[in-house]
Amino acid sequence: MPVQATQNVIGKEVSALSHLKDGSEFGLPLGGLFALGKLLFDANWTDQEGGGRPLTKGTGRPISNGSAPLTGNRSFNRISAPDANSCMGCHNSPYGISGGGDFVTNVFVLGQRFDFATFDPADKTPTSGSTDETGQPSSLDTLANMRASTSLFGAGYLEMLARQITEDLQAIRCTIKPGETKDLVSKGIHFGKLTLTKTGLWDASKVEGISRLSLLSSMSASPPTLVIRPWHQASNVVSLREFSNNAFNQHHGIQSTERFGIDTDPDGDGFTNEMTRADVTAVTIYQAGLQVPGHVIPRDREIEQAVLTGEKLFQRIACASCHIPRLPLDKQGWIFSEPNPFNPPTNLRVGETTTLKVDLSSDELPAPRLKPDASGVVWVEAFTDFKLHDICEPQNAEPLDMNQSVWSKKFREGNRRFLTKRLWGEANAQPAHFHHGLFTTIRRCVLAHAGEALKTREAFQALPAGEQDALIEFLKYLQVLPPGTKDRIVDEKFQAREWPPAWSKK
Repeated sequence: MPVQATQNVIGKEVSALSHLKDGSEFGLPLGGLFALGKLLFDANWTDQEGGGRPLTKGTGRPISNGSAPLTGNRSFNRISAPDANSCMGCHNSPYGISGGGDFVTNVFVLGQRFDFATFDPADKTPTSGSTDETGQPSSLDTLANMRASTSLFGAGYLEMLARQITEDLQAIRCTIKPGETKDLVSKGIHFGKLTLTKTGLWDASKVEGISRLSLLSSMSASPPTLVIRPWHQASNVVSLREFSNNAFNQHHGIQSTERFGIDTDPDGDGFTNEMTRADVTAVTIYQAGLQVPGHVIPRDREIEQAVLTGEKLFQRIACASCHIPRLPLDKQGWIFSEPNPFNPPTNLRVGETTTLKVDLSSDELPAPRLKPDASGVVWVEAFTDFKLHDICEPQNAEPLDMNQSVWSKKFREGNRRFLTKRLWGEANAQPAHFHHGLFTTIRRCVLAHAGEALKTREAFQALPAGEQDALIEFLKYLQVLPPGTKDRIVDEKFQAREWPPAWSKK
């Protein structure tokens, strides 16, 4: 059962009065574990329970030699972090629950590698925040990557799809013999070709859409892992658990025991065991168990016709070639297991504790939910292919999201590849549109597509104005539904409705 965090709470200002004792997560009912995870997700962490990290960066490394501790007016920095008191502070749209957020909730990825970012040349405080690791002056464009907060609705189904795709690709890799090349295909998605040369080197130069972190290099004696990383918009994070361990430390200064050790205080704030392994499991299950988005289609003949037309155009001009409308979870893939079998080190891994299993179709979790059909398949209507694509204009390459050990050269080379946006819930789950959150409309996102998506954008631009409007109308109604809504296809009053409408079938 939970362990009290402090014996005397009178006068204390803390969000988490208790923490789960490791092992107790297995004795809790699903609804109870989900609720505890929500409490931790919503918690506003204070400096009386370990909020903040005076002596460490967001990477977990010590602050630079001679740098002043991140305390007082240096304890909170919007760019290099800590930058939020709560997960819910950024993931709050719509309905005050765990989607994305407005532009003001954008994060600055890789800014956390600095002690205290500053652009004031008169600031004499010892810090590496005004110059990068090469000694070059930094601007906001080169210090960090601005990112819109990611929506987490339907996250459990998405992670399980990524796991199944990874398993498929690894199974193909295991069948490749020296001198052979094979196509990497899973769920109808083509990830390029992998070759094992006659000399025993793995040639991954023709692999497509997979993070460099999962490929090692284009030629290697070790096989590429081919792990699909569904989190972060540049595909850097394997699991909700890794995402949570990173975020609690970086954004809040809350350090988990599984990453930083039991009874240790590496950030020097006077607190140990700020988040237990069981706590991280609970907050992971909360995110995995969130409801899935749906469709809101008003009972208006003109709108209904526009949505029907827009859906057909979405297919016709090849938007659906990357934004695949639905993908199958088979082999009971809707049973979410924790930990993820592909977790990297410093995150809980399979074999280190008992595996916890959660049925994502359970009615103990918030509706609406996806259920297996008669053939034992759950169809996940997320509109994605889990691949990285070059979607930028040549002049718009930006610093590249990479893990800390390889950032230096890659960060300056620039990034043009982003995970295919999951469009379910796009209309209201992340009002700051596109990967950087700079667009206020879906139409602007469509018109920003370039690179591999250029022909599709041009096909959209070639459509008559009325057809362009119809396609946007279709996308406008991919929404997260109000809490308590049971059905995924509803009308403007959030009541279940028939779709396609009866008149369209005549």
